[in-house]
Amino acid sequence: MTTSLFYAFLAFMVVMYFTPGPNNIMLLASGLTYGFRRTIPHIAGIVIGFAFMVAAVGLGLGTVFLAYPILQTILKYAGAAYLIYLAAVIAMSGPTKPGEDKAGGPMTFWGAAMFQWINAKGWVIVIGTITAYAAIAQFPVNIAIQTVISLLVGTVSTVVWALFGTALRPVLTSERLVRGFNILMAILLLASLYPVFMDA
Repeated sequence: MTTSLFYAFLAFMVVMYFTPGPNNIMLLASGLTYGFRRTIPHIAGIVIGFAFMVAAVGLGLGTVFLAYPILQTILKYAGAAYLIYLAAVIAMSGPTKPGEDKAGGPMTFWGAAMFQWINAKGWVIVIGTITAYAAIAQFPVNIAIQTVISLLVGTVSTVVWALFGTALRPVLTSERLVRGFNILMAILLLASLYPVFMDA
């Protein structure tokens, strides 16, 4: 294993995972609106879904997208449309009361896992991971290392963002404040689409 490249890859993953993006913004909003416990399936879906994506692309699925570039375009705009829908859902969300089973609820495990395939920031991370840091070890050991690091860093990052949202619950106590915060999160989620359309 190339030690310096490994540490560079680790730094890349930490920066990419912890900086604001669609997943983190949605976790923050979910932690505030639904609490940490109800957000756990969303966290698990992101972590496992993204690690699976890294492994699948690294082990050869990426060649399909190279052979059929139209698939990337379809995924990009499907992802943009879904993010717009999610932004609307977040913007209209209010706080849940204890014991309330709010319709809609937080994102499910499978919803979060499948979302990774249409997440523009996720594709930036995957492409950077598979191409720029492929030399950290011989294939397929490099893919195994990248997948494990994705699981570890992803777990810490998603838990931190969800806990941050949950920690805001005692602060944002009124329905008006929660709605205002969720509208801000929806705007930030829409802003994350900027690179998608600039790359069009």
